[in-house]
Amino acid sequence: MTHTPDTTPDTPDITPDINRDTTPDTTPAKGRAAPKPWYRQLYFHVLVAIVIGIVLGWRWPDLATSMEPIGTTFITAMKMLIGPIVFLTIIGGIAGVADLKKVGRTGLKALTYFQVGTIVALLTGLVAINIFRLGDGVHADPSTLSASGDASQYIDEGEQQKWWEFLTHIVPESFFGPFVEGDILQVIFLAVIFGVAVKAVGKAGEPIIAGVSRLTEVVFKVLSYVMKLAPLGAFGAMSYAIGKFGLSTLSSLGSLILLFYVTSALFVVVVLGGVLAAYVRLNIFQLFRYFKEEFFLILGTSTAEPALPGLMRKLQFMGVEKPTVGLVVPTGYSFNLDGAAIYLSLATLYIAQATDTPLTVTQQLGLLAVMLLTSKGAAGVAGGGFIALTATLSTVGHVPAAGIMLIFGIDKFMSECRALVNFFGNAVATLVVAKWENGVDLVRARAVLAGKTGEPPGSAEEEEAPGDAEKAKARLPVAVPAAHSAEAAP
Repeated sequence: MTHTPDTTPDTPDITPDINRDTTPDTTPAKGRAAPKPWYRQLYFHVLVAIVIGIVLGWRWPDLATSMEPIGTTFITAMKMLIGPIVFLTIIGGIAGVADLKKVGRTGLKALTYFQVGTIVALLTGLVAINIFRLGDGVHADPSTLSASGDASQYIDEGEQQKWWEFLTHIVPESFFGPFVEGDILQVIFLAVIFGVAVKAVGKAGEPIIAGVSRLTEVVFKVLSYVMKLAPLGAFGAMSYAIGKFGLSTLSSLGSLILLFYVTSALFVVVVLGGVLAAYVRLNIFQLFRYFKEEFFLILGTSTAEPALPGLMRKLQFMGVEKPTVGLVVPTGYSFNLDGAAIYLSLATLYIAQATDTPLTVTQQLGLLAVMLLTSKGAAGVAGGGFIALTATLSTVGHVPAAGIMLIFGIDKFMSECRALVNFFGNAVATLVVAKWENGVDLVRARAVLAGKTGEPPGSAEEEEAPGDAEKAKARLPVAVPAAHSAEAAP
């Protein structure tokens, strides 16, 4: 008698069992190492490196400025991997969606949220600087402001950039050009087109999808090697910033820096925290604690790129569907720049006030409309914030572009805050879009943020591919299966 093998896949039963214990399992999974003590974790090492860098820049500025290559080399190594990571994760996200219509729907919802968030961020900056009017009394003469060095280069690039170039520049001249130049917007465009095409060809594209999955694991393994140098990168970047510009720069324009930080903090806590609490029913302060490693990494390097892989990994561990993370997070890094938006509106109005340039409410709203486009060009480009600011001023024509020299010295100390707001803005955006699409396990998310499921798989020191987060997540049972909990009551 011929025996027919059983080919039924061995899949777990996800039918809810009302009799089973629904308390999240807080014990480490079998074979997993216990969490590292705090003094051996990356965020602590980065924090120590930041403190050492500040002391070195304060006491020995000449020596500190020579540390610049250490910071720039680490950031360059990270940016080397961002293009491939964005490309591969977007393709993987599209491939993981059964219906291409859902890809379009998720993308449209994400872009809608991004635009609304940018408008609110721009308005927040406008309101803050109109209330406190820190530029009044400066009476700077634009004709006496001369640009030199990096500032001159940024002004030239900004003046040559038109508001509509953001739309036309998104299409690259060649397939590999965006990866060579590090143009994330163009990488996203290529990834979406390629991912949709691979998905549309059906079985013919399955080997490519499998190859993308394997290649993603390799890229994330390379990333784990680079991340071991994060404390050195933070030390070099902070040493150079303090040694080059000095603590005196902070005190000379400290009121503007303070206003920017306070405005940004209120935006994150009140606006983003309010949206997260009202719609997703999650706590923004628990989110801060959950992303503490990424927080200190951004604080030390002044850029959000090194934290992108950790954001994706931890969001999946929280219970957000992999396709949603793969689509929303990389796109948000170029289209959802809340910190840059606050900076643009606040800096523009400060320069106008400092140069005695009157702006009516109508002109300010016109500035806001232009910033909606120019702010998108601030991602992944050296001096991107300054270039976008100059492009805004040059397009409108009311405020002299040379006025950016008034704030050039403190820009470095504002970049950390911009990157942090951008980061948390994208974390909240992904959770909102996931909830909108019923693609998040809210019970699990609350358990993870409350610390009831143990540490996320891997760490910033040993970065895992996003797919590994799902494997580890499956080992930690939660109250309601993911397939049934997207709309769970809080």
